Amino acid sequence: MKAKRGFTLDIALICGLCLMPVLWLVWRFVQNDLGVNPVETVVRQLGVWGLRLLVLGLALTPLARLLRQGRLIRWRRPIGLFAFGYVTLHLLSYVVIDQYFDWAQIWSDILKRPYITFGMVAFVLLIPLALTSFNAAIRRLGGVVWRNLHRLIYVIVPLAALHYFLLVKADKTMPLVYAAIIAILLGWRVWEWARKKV
Repeated sequence: MKAKRGFTLDIALICGLCLMPVLWLVWRFVQNDLGVNPVETVVRQLGVWGLRLLVLGLALTPLARLLRQGRLIRWRRPIGLFAFGYVTLHLLSYVVIDQYFDWAQIWSDILKRPYITFGMVAFVLLIPLALTSFNAAIRRLGGVVWRNLHRLIYVIVPLAALHYFLLVKADKTMPLVYAAIIAILLGWRVWEWARKKV
């Protein structure tokens, strides 16, 4: 089934839903309802939602095939861009309200704390994907180069999950759940690739 093009109602709805978590955080801030450590809550929640959207974007192709709904493929771009937005806000909140632009400490964290190292690598790799998530970039790069570039997502999402896993010190249930989902999705990709080679 060929997906329709353009900014349609379903895309508008997806964008609205993707905005809800950050709006909820703003509302909680206004209501002074961010818990005993508001900075940690903001930084953590922005990162978690970035990871959730990255995983959701990775799941859309298998879901589209399973449900025979080609329109789901169209959701990858807005969801991917919102994921980048949340990850960027996650990083900015760490730099601004957690570290207060203490670049020496930030650099030390990147070098000495593995979870920050993996998170930073994932963010840097995500930048070219966000910058080329538009039709003009596809035309300029060519389809083959563009597809190869965007395969970086198969590296980025596991790195983001590893960042989350190493960050959480107590109950690692949710990081393991995300890791299991990602493993299943990547396993499906490998299976599809192998099946086409036969």
